[in-house]
Amino acid sequence: MLTSIKTNEISPTKKLGLMYFRVAIVLFGAQLLMGLIAAIQFLYPSFLYGIFDFSIARMVHINALVVWMVYAMLGSVYYMLPDETEQEAVGLGLGKLAFWVLTAAVTVVVLVYIFIQVGPGKDSTIWLITEGREYIEAPRWADIGIVVVVLTFYYNVFFTFLKGRKTGIMTVLVADLLALAGLYLAGMFFTDNISMDQYWWWWVIHLWVEATWEVFVGALAAYGLVKIINAKREIVEMWLWIEVLMLFGSGILGLGHHYFWIGTPEYWWEIGALFSALEPVPLVAMFVHVLYDWGKEQGAHGSKPAITNGPAMAWIVTNAFGNFLGAGIWGFFHTLPQVNIYTHGTQFTAAHGHLAFFGAYATILIGMMYLGVQGAYGIKRMKATFNSKMALFLITFGVIGMTIALTIMGYEQVLVERAELGGGWQAYFTAQNLPWYIQGQLWRTIMGVVTFVGFIYLVIDLLTIGKKEQGN
Repeated sequence: MLTSIKTNEISPTKKLGLMYFRVAIVLFGAQLLMGLIAAIQFLYPSFLYGIFDFSIARMVHINALVVWMVYAMLGSVYYMLPDETEQEAVGLGLGKLAFWVLTAAVTVVVLVYIFIQVGPGKDSTIWLITEGREYIEAPRWADIGIVVVVLTFYYNVFFTFLKGRKTGIMTVLVADLLALAGLYLAGMFFTDNISMDQYWWWWVIHLWVEATWEVFVGALAAYGLVKIINAKREIVEMWLWIEVLMLFGSGILGLGHHYFWIGTPEYWWEIGALFSALEPVPLVAMFVHVLYDWGKEQGAHGSKPAITNGPAMAWIVTNAFGNFLGAGIWGFFHTLPQVNIYTHGTQFTAAHGHLAFFGAYATILIGMMYLGVQGAYGIKRMKATFNSKMALFLITFGVIGMTIALTIMGYEQVLVERAELGGGWQAYFTAQNLPWYIQGQLWRTIMGVVTFVGFIYLVIDLLTIGKKEQGN
């Protein structure tokens, strides 16, 4: 997957997609490593104190999460573009230049995070160190670079789409990518009012991640199902359009479930709580409908079900139900304002975040990486290996384990810190030192190790599965 892929026999556009996949898997590993360091620091606050502080480990952990997924998303689009449009990407040389610019910028930003951990609170800080906004802490120059790179990427995709075949999948994707590029701008202007700042910050975090990314994932799932099991386009594209229509409710109106404590009108609370849980419904419905139709067709012809990429299919299955659990069930756990008054800012939020990002996004992007390996080696049918099964099991088991541990910790915080002791400063520290909380942190760390071991299996499999399948 990294240097072992022989890409000389596939299209130049797909080669560019594989370049993005390589960087994505490296950043994925960095994200998990930073998460482990932060988890250990929860248990032992003196660990690496003064050398690599918790605030920095957590920041790199969260930002690496977003950036590796963005890399994998860009790679996925470039990989599927020739199949969907029947054209090579327009402006491919510019696309390659944008890749190297983005990679250089990410490298510099990470080095800044690590080696310049603190600085004065001046106007220049947002240009030289960090903007201080969770998930989008990159210095301002990096923000501008990201916008330029994404606009270049959109130019490549949009004009290729105009030139080539116009499938429903690409039509939805092109429209969604415009929103994905535009909404990042909402987090780039400055306001000295913290409520206003949080208001626009949520536009990026919710509408960028929880709305446009959801539609993006739906498009990838549709493409993957067509490629892997020859699903009917009319079915997957129908559900894609339904997802776009539901975006106006589940995505835009669901934004209100973040508006509890920043001074916005109270009517947003109920509107947001009602619609936010609907986000994963179309994706699950698409998957179930496609599998039902596929099984019925196979049974009618008496043929053996043909899956052209076993590992990718397994990750897409995990995506359908992981998205429903993480974004849907765990999100709805604490989205009602009557509940959120107690759960806001507790480990309930972290539990939801871990399972939602994994279930909704990481799973489908790993599946696309397996499709990339299959295409790179020209394999007609890729079967699951021991390593691919271990990677899927350990990563999924580890993330679910972390989610359960964080949920228990959040319950303890709600019960003791919020309900019993009133949510004061002393109540916070009291809750932090109770056995349930400490045990939860320990199990979160253990499950983080399990997840990292699964990641190692994943990397080994991506590096070797192509050669093994070629030799069979």
